[in-house]
Amino acid sequence: MNFAYLAVVTTTATLTAGVALPDLVPAQFVLANSARVGVPRSWLPTLAVLKFAGAGGLVVGLLGLPGIGIAAAVGLVLYFVGAVAAHVRARVFDNIAFPGAYLALSVASLMLMVWHYRHGG
Repeated sequence: MNFAYLAVVTTTATLTAGVALPDLVPAQFVLANSARVGVPRSWLPTLAVLKFAGAGGLVVGLLGLPGIGIAAAVGLVLYFVGAVAAHVRARVFDNIAFPGAYLALSVASLMLMVWHYRHGG
């Protein structure tokens, strides 16, 4: 279980931080997608900071502060539930797999972090 825990949480943190970078630029594909789902451009820096905070919190959790890691995972789950909901509300389904995949990784990270914490990790 330690390998799965480390692999999933590290992957989630890395990919989440990576997807936050284009929000800061902002990249053209981010601007196009946010316009399609009804997210104002002015929100992009805040959304990027939330993703970076979640990724950083996961890393802090791996480094020995599990409460912070669990809180970060909860935050990422809520963030990506919102992203999926924005896609559904706007009826933008052609790229819903992206926030859906990040949501799945965030849920898996949360479950593994809670399991690891409860079993003496």
